[in-house]
Amino acid sequence: MFRNPLINRAMLVLLGAGALLAVSAARPAMAQNDDMKKDIVETATGPGMEQVTTLVQALKAADLVDALKGPGPFTVFAPTNEAFNNLPAGTLDDLMKPENKDKLRKILLFHVHQGDAISAADMKDMKLSTMEGKKLKIKVKDGEVWVDGAKVVKPDIMCSNGTIHWIDKVLMP
Repeated sequence: MFRNPLINRAMLVLLGAGALLAVSAARPAMAQNDDMKKDIVETATGPGMEQVTTLVQALKAADLVDALKGPGPFTVFAPTNEAFNNLPAGTLDDLMKPENKDKLRKILLFHVHQGDAISAADMKDMKLSTMEGKKLKIKVKDGEVWVDGAKVVKPDIMCSNGTIHWIDKVLMP
């Protein structure tokens, strides 16, 4: 190193501080990568997702859990619990009955685009195909994303096999 021992010590202190900063800066990225290991279903049933528990129950009732644990990638427009509560009285209870499983599946698959994990920043006025077979109309106005008249209220929940966006309305095919 240097002939002057004081300079050597100062360099070691600076190098040590730089390494500490580098490790500290890398930690949030590592935590984010750990979160990215969870698929859509694991993410939707995890912490911070209390506002989409009704959707999770509906996915279970419609036998769609395994489909959304698949490789994807998926973009899921997830109605919040409040969105489900805004359905006409008795609608959700009726849809959750075993005899209405096909109807419930059709509605839920209308909320899922397969083939891309699209972030809100990448959305523009466009149409997206759904797993149900019909298209969703995406509109961007004043920086807000709208999906068939539903507002995206929490965008970009990143998962290992796609992206979840919370919406304020249940979409009907």
